[in-house]
Amino acid sequence: MNHWLVKQEPETYSWDDLVEDGRTAWTGVRNYQARNYLRAMAKGDPVLIYHSGGDKAVVGLARVSKAPFPDPTAQEGDWSAVELKAVKPLVQRVTLSQIKSDPDLADLLLVRHTRLSVMPVSAPSFSRILSLGGTRP
Repeated sequence: MNHWLVKQEPETYSWDDLVEDGRTAWTGVRNYQARNYLRAMAKGDPVLIYHSGGDKAVVGLARVSKAPFPDPTAQEGDWSAVELKAVKPLVQRVTLSQIKSDPDLADLLLVRHTRLSVMPVSAPSFSRILSLGGTRP
């Protein structure tokens, strides 16, 4: 099992939207590295939901509920999507500043590649973020 983090501006599609919908196709990714990470996802993989923009915080836990498939929003090119299912919100948001100040999270791609919208997270880093958020897996 792999662990992931996906970023989205809450004005576009927020954690609350995902909770209301229950599940959603994670579409519209148009970066090759992020696309390749989407393609590496498997059903059941846990996913951290991160609000980018002004919020800049991990806010929820989701799971991949459908393995990668062709992105139905792509007009051209070879793009992929996955379906995500809401699991639960974090008890406390984990802000980007908390993540950056934690030495255990220094290698997190969120810190090093700030523009990437889909990224793997090591199991220890995933657990650390959940711990900072007061949330059990």
